[in-house]
Amino acid sequence: MPDHPVPQKPPVLDPAALDAETGATDYPQPFRAQVAGRHRVALGDPLGLTNFGVNLTRLEPGASSALRHWHSRQDEFIYVVEGELILVTDAGETLLTPGLCAGFPAGAADGHRLVNRSDRPASYLEVGDRSTGDVIDYSDEDMVWRDGAYHHRDGTPWE
Repeated sequence: MPDHPVPQKPPVLDPAALDAETGATDYPQPFRAQVAGRHRVALGDPLGLTNFGVNLTRLEPGASSALRHWHSRQDEFIYVVEGELILVTDAGETLLTPGLCAGFPAGAADGHRLVNRSDRPASYLEVGDRSTGDVIDYSDEDMVWRDGAYHHRDGTPWE
């Protein structure tokens, strides 16, 4: 019996059949290398989801999910599928293994990111809502995202 006896179409899809964005980011140049080993497959968009986004993301050894950040209006949720990841927050570092999850409520000024410090790839699901007017604060950098662009904290745009 084949793995998929019926051709798949929404509301069902096989993430392996989708192309991953590798290292794609709109971060200003000084920050792009940190996510070069990130491979993200959008799952929500091809299924027509509009209220929240869902991605299956794989981090190569040494890669980060993002710069440490927090959202003013967007909730975020992650669920570890495979491998080991380090969650970095204001409280320090926490090891996440398959089956563990973490949530980041909107407006909680506690920057977070995932880092793969192991010698194997790791993957996780990330879910976030699509709240309008969201501002993203990058905790360790002189950077915020608002109105569709990156700015320094003093309001000048990143070039």
